[in-house]
Amino acid sequence: MNCAYFHVLCGSREEKKMSVQDSIEELTEICMNLRHTIRSVDQKEKETIVLKHIKEFADTGIRICDFQKGLEWCNVSEEISVVKHLTGKITILDFFTYCCINCMHILPDLDALEKKYSIEDGLAVIGVHSAKFANERDSEKILSAVQRYNIAHPVVNDSKLSMWRDIGISCWPSLVILGPKLQPLFVLVGEGHRELLFLYVRVALDYFNSLNQISNHTLPLNSVQHLLPASRGNLLFPGKINIFESQNGEKLVISDTGNNRILIMNEMGKVEIVIGGCAPGFEDGSFEKARFNAPQGVCTLENCIFVADNENHAIRKIDLVGKNVITIAGNGIQGHDYSGGKSGKDQLLSSPWDVAIYQHNQAERSVPVLMIAIAGIHQIWALFLEDTIWWKKKNYKAGTCVAIVGSGREENRNNSYPHTANLAQPSGLAISQELRSVFFADSESSAIRRVHLDDGKVSAVCGADKNPSNLHCFGDIDGKQYSAKLQHPLGVVWDSSREMIYIADTYNHKIKKVDPDGNCTTLYGAEKPTINHKFNEPSGLALNNAKKILYIADTNNHCIKSIDIETEKIDVLSIVMPEEKCKVDKKFEFETTIGSNDGQLNISFKFVFESDLKLNTEAPQRWSLSQIPSSWSALNLNGTLENPIHVQYSQGKEKQEISIFLNIVACKTTECIPMKIMILYHVHRDENQSSNNCDKKIVDILHL
Repeated sequence: MNCAYFHVLCGSREEKKMSVQDSIEELTEICMNLRHTIRSVDQKEKETIVLKHIKEFADTGIRICDFQKGLEWCNVSEEISVVKHLTGKITILDFFTYCCINCMHILPDLDALEKKYSIEDGLAVIGVHSAKFANERDSEKILSAVQRYNIAHPVVNDSKLSMWRDIGISCWPSLVILGPKLQPLFVLVGEGHRELLFLYVRVALDYFNSLNQISNHTLPLNSVQHLLPASRGNLLFPGKINIFESQNGEKLVISDTGNNRILIMNEMGKVEIVIGGCAPGFEDGSFEKARFNAPQGVCTLENCIFVADNENHAIRKIDLVGKNVITIAGNGIQGHDYSGGKSGKDQLLSSPWDVAIYQHNQAERSVPVLMIAIAGIHQIWALFLEDTIWWKKKNYKAGTCVAIVGSGREENRNNSYPHTANLAQPSGLAISQELRSVFFADSESSAIRRVHLDDGKVSAVCGADKNPSNLHCFGDIDGKQYSAKLQHPLGVVWDSSREMIYIADTYNHKIKKVDPDGNCTTLYGAEKPTINHKFNEPSGLALNNAKKILYIADTNNHCIKSIDIETEKIDVLSIVMPEEKCKVDKKFEFETTIGSNDGQLNISFKFVFESDLKLNTEAPQRWSLSQIPSSWSALNLNGTLENPIHVQYSQGKEKQEISIFLNIVACKTTECIPMKIMILYHVHRDENQSSNNCDKKIVDILHL
């Protein structure tokens, strides 16, 4: 196909828009044929065909329109202009919406490409966020997504789909590759194009460099990562939560997704075991050696924890007795197998998002089956932990991992035959042993659905639309079955005593409940009077049936909340990390004296910098109280620097110690530095000193 299909832009904006849309539509079809053409030829021939294609489309006269003025951007210090900043670059426009699992799969490809070719080399990547859900139009939510997915390139909030419509994009994700004169060269739709991306960019850079059309100018980048909570010792985008009973009482298991680790803590938030490290990786071994990559769902069975290691496309098993981690499915590479049937690392997976244990009745005994929500290919799988006779009396050997529900097509189609049903990014699982069912949050259809585990029948519970192909039927409405509306729910948990499901209605920032008949009502959310009821994309739930406590992974608030179901009292768990896990940049020790009677110690801070650093007023500057004497108490165990630390001390004469961690961000004009500081107080008691409130000011604790 040659450039006769394209028209030089002229006349009104409407005429230009139609020309660009027609051009992109034609180019999309041409590029689909191009992919088929080069699939079966050797590397040299591929390069020859791609170069010929580039030469045919390098001088069509087509130029894309500029971004509208006034759009909100992430990772830049000024708005990006197509003409001013992208002329002379090979530019990739990534049209995405942050809920979309296929869009998430594109990000590692773009990251690898950006690591190979810098902006100075001539490559620019621009994320054009074009929201599907109403919640995703909010720039604050996009900012959180950019931070969560570690996106380093500029991202624009195309909230009114202006660029989307100007260019004529029709689905997520879509990649439009531009030449140095802003001319469209390639269009790639969907995921799985890493090899083509590298090929197209390399050949384009070589060709346009030979014509001296590539510029080495920089872009006005300004990363938003410093706006994250400075503390890596506390939670960062926690994804899922689970409860289990240990010999030492009830424990919470948290997938600390943004920190790429699993935490085991008591009900008060004291972390007892840390599994994995803050840096992403894929490694088995001891708790210290093991590495995860954005883990999500967690569930327990006896002395084991199973983890949906999302971005490693794997299921991991944590042995609490042997204190090690092993991989029991997946190998770190995204798979596209829609059937399964293999074992261990031989069975490739695609973005497992949640896991749950179902006790399957077999020959008068129960056999544990690990259910897996495979968000990446819109299915539910099972990993058989023992030899199991499953539906239609089919035998599965222990360790076998197989698709049991869903064809892989993205729809909201219920069916009596499990492999004929279609799911839409299942992201949360809740087992009901009484009903022999698994309820799941079908996030992209904004629905809660049910699999009957006697035969695999899939049925509706609430949300979505009767039309199975309509994945845009969402809202925030209480009601029954299809009249109820949700917005991208990610978490569910079964309440056996009340026979209902609690829902993390993620993009509505609410907690709802629904019974098996589909009656859905709101329990907690933004309309509640207290600040703690203001959730921010909650995505994980766990329930203590005996104590009637509901735990919530409040993802974008970076915390775990608990709600007493009967009194509606809500608390935020104060997460206290083991001291040996809290690596610090600087340590300071101070001596102070207080009276021997009861009293209150108030501590606040002042910083003096030796360089031109200043505290970033936009970043959260936090403290956490990691150690106080057992007979003392604190109003809060963590907080921001605007609020002093209040420690209530009891009568006594012995010397005591207080440990405080500061997590701050200091910035220069172009650079921000997160810092972790430990302060140790040696507190002396003096019976001659008054025990009135003592306000301690710490000056010059930081010298940089």
